[in-house]
Amino acid sequence: MIRLAISALLLGGILCAQDMVVESARKIVSQAKPVYPSIARNMNLEGAVKLEVNVAASGAVKSVQAVGGSPVFVRAAEDAVYGFRWAPAKEESKELVEIRFRLK
Repeated sequence: MIRLAISALLLGGILCAQDMVVESARKIVSQAKPVYPSIARNMNLEGAVKLEVNVAASGAVKSVQAVGGSPVFVRAAEDAVYGFRWAPAKEESKELVEIRFRLK
C-alpha cells in the first residue's frame, strides 16, 4: 500500500487538507489535488471517500466508482481521481483510492 499526502489548502480562512491512501500495484505518476466542497467547508464537515478506479493499460483513468464514504465529498473525490495517471502496464487494472477531507 502506498500512502500519499496532499498538501493543505487555505480556503476562506480555513485550512483544509486532503489525505490519500492508495492501494495499488502500479505507481502513480501524476495526481490532481481534490477541491474541498464549499458546502462541506461552510458546514465544517469532514469525511472520506473510497473509490474503485479502472485504469487502462496506458495509465489513464477509464472509470471511477465510489464504493463508500460521505456523499458530500464523492464528486470532489471522483473529479480529482480523473486527473490521476498511473504508470503504463501490460493490461488494465482496478486500483483502490481513499481520499480523506479534513479541516485543520
